[in-house]
Amino acid sequence: MVSWFGGSCGHCAFCRAGDAVHCPERKVPGLSYPGGWAQSPTVPADALARVPDGLGLVDAAPFGCAGVTAFNAVRKAGIRAGGRVAVFGIGGLGHLAVQFASRLGYETIAIARGTDREAVSRELGAHHIDSSARAPGAALKKLGGADLIVYTASSTAPADELLTGLNVHGRLTLVGVDAGALTVPAAQLVMNGHTLTGHLTGSPRETEETMAFAVTHDIRPVIEQLPLTQADEAVHRLRGGHARFRIVLDPHATI
Repeated sequence: MVSWFGGSCGHCAFCRAGDAVHCPERKVPGLSYPGGWAQSPTVPADALARVPDGLGLVDAAPFGCAGVTAFNAVRKAGIRAGGRVAVFGIGGLGHLAVQFASRLGYETIAIARGTDREAVSRELGAHHIDSSARAPGAALKKLGGADLIVYTASSTAPADELLTGLNVHGRLTLVGVDAGALTVPAAQLVMNGHTLTGHLTGSPRETEETMAFAVTHDIRPVIEQLPLTQADEAVHRLRGGHARFRIVLDPHATI
């Protein structure tokens, strides 16, 4: 498979340090070269990740972007064993982050607006907080605070309040962003030792590790499958918020 990360230069300081995803010449399929939605794309060999046995190609597809992003955001945070992880935004990224956090042994809390995601959040292994009924940061604090908040929502507006739900030395990792900005009192960060950071994606090797972990721990994306010929419809549904979690386009399927 090829993921959102579609290749790098191989010789810059980031590539030589093993951090190819931050290569200034990083490539993205469909943007850097054609074939992001094609039956047979041509991609750089160093961008390929091997899909493991036990994982079908349709289920594997979301792991190249949402999956590896969510997995790395949780496992690289350095949270204490048995700590509490909250996932803000239970969508394409968030529903995978919940599964990874739960399977990694963390007490996991899913934060979504409304109650329509409560049942699925519990099925995925998380306690549920309705952010439309109460301020999520305050709710987290009442539960004892979070050691890590994985922020997957597309709007950054609620992030400031969420910081109040972090434990001392807690971390908020942004993986969902918009054009907004955060306003965080400096004293709050200093006095509580908080870390506010961003996270992008993962390398092909990390994508392979993500899929291997998913196979071992029975983690799967919740998807809708459409034929490639309905790509426009898929985009409109995603933009309108009418897709449940992830849509996978199948180039071999017919209407």
